[in-house]
Amino acid sequence: MADKVLVLKGERKLLLMNGDEVLKTYSVSLGGSPVGPKIREGDSKTPEGKYVLDRHNSHSQYHKSIHISYPNAEDLARARKLGVPPGGDLFLHGEPNDYHGPSQQLGDWTDGCIAVTNADMDEIWRAVPDGTPIEIKP
Repeated sequence: MADKVLVLKGERKLLLMNGDEVLKTYSVSLGGSPVGPKIREGDSKTPEGKYVLDRHNSHSQYHKSIHISYPNAEDLARARKLGVPPGGDLFLHGEPNDYHGPSQQLGDWTDGCIAVTNADMDEIWRAVPDGTPIEIKP
């Protein structure tokens, strides 16, 4: 069981952690414009910061999804200062349910979510209980 998830955006990696031990590493796809923190709704950026994986969703338009608690207080304050909507509804998820291509999505293709293959999502789903912290680094 993982007690933390760490995402390294620049490396396109997701690490399941237990204390300081890396349990497993997965390749990820990010938002279509992944460099830099998410500023506003619709910017296709994956956020950066500390969040919580707060609920599993088995009835997703993707092969399972786990909700990310974006936006946090810092995200809300930044969006308010800029006068823009922060966005939300971000998930760690598998491939789209209607996707019938190769079993590995290539490149960054989400609207800001973190995506993995369906097989990887099945493993992560079992290893990450609701309430697990997730830290997303540049």
